[in-house]
Amino acid sequence: MENSDAGFIISDTQVRRNVCSQAKNIPETIGRKYGKVVKILDLSSNELRSLNGLYCFENLEELILDNNLLGDDVEIPIMANLHTLTLNKNNISNLDGFLDKVSKNLPSLKYLSLLSNQACPNELSFSYRDEEDYQRYRYYVLHRLPNLTFLDSRPVKKVEKREAQRVGAYMKIVAPSLTDLKAQMQESVEISRFTPLPSTTKAPGKHKGTFGRIRYNYSGKNSEGNRFIKNAQL
Repeated sequence: MENSDAGFIISDTQVRRNVCSQAKNIPETIGRKYGKVVKILDLSSNELRSLNGLYCFENLEELILDNNLLGDDVEIPIMANLHTLTLNKNNISNLDGFLDKVSKNLPSLKYLSLLSNQACPNELSFSYRDEEDYQRYRYYVLHRLPNLTFLDSRPVKKVEKREAQRVGAYMKIVAPSLTDLKAQMQESVEISRFTPLPSTTKAPGKHKGTFGRIRYNYSGKNSEGNRFIKNAQL
């Protein structure tokens, strides 16, 4: 049986977002009422910036947070039974910090998706990335979270997991912060103001070039290089 509470639709084991809802936080009333029985929580397409209301959902197994405003400062509560977490289309850029929280607080996680976050260098989301960037990212995530069976849009293969164990520790990707990117853009603008060529050209006839007649002009067929060697140098 379904009912509605604060813009969310609640069934026996699932809470999903109402189509018209644009929640900025997770109502604590829902957690207090249904937290002990709900196993699937869908909070996609809201305006969430924190997960403060999740502490009541003790038995949660699936958490869907796609298309929100969650960033690097998001705190992930301890959820021992959670096996599925999707955070597509959010504002996560610090992959290492995010994985620290996940590995510590989500011990049962098997499925993780971070597509369309700055931390996930997928070439379909960012044109300046390529498949090699994305594969390095997968190796590093699988090195940090070896129990994953599905990452982003595809399952984890055995050969990929073995390679992650071998080289994953060296595949850490550090993305520049927005402050660094702005500084680099400003620097490129400053450099572009200078040019090796003059910004204006002189009118014809006003250049400083010179011309004249040379004193010696050889028109013979034989080399005259020896003419310039002194007797003392022979």
